[in-house]
Amino acid sequence: MVDRDKIQFDLIKLAGGGRILRLTEPQSGLALEKKLAPTDAVVRQKEKLLQAFEAALVHADLAAA
Repeated sequence: MVDRDKIQFDLIKLAGGGRILRLTEPQSGLALEKKLAPTDAVVRQKEKLLQAFEAALVHADLAAA
């Protein structure tokens, strides 16, 4: 089971004006980052990336078991 409270979010602003959203889970060390589309809402992009990240965490847990 994935604990959303342990996932860390970092929003990184790039020199060219772009932004990167990075998700990290400290216990497993798994990280996922994506450059955000400037025309789409950040909240939608964050939720979509979070769903992919949670799936990757579950997959990593199953592979370790």
